Amino acid sequence: MPTLFRFLVIIGLVAGAVYAAMFALATFVEPEPREITVTLPASRLGGK
Repeated sequence: MPTLFRFLVIIGLVAGAVYAAMFALATFVEPEPREITVTLPASRLGGK
């Protein structure tokens, strides 16, 4: 039983570290807004 408990503790610590890293990235990294230009071909506009 101690081996199973140790395994679960290690898995919990790894999951907690991954969650903390994702939370830190979502909180401290701000996306940089920028303009996007998309060129559409004339055939996709539904013309005659």
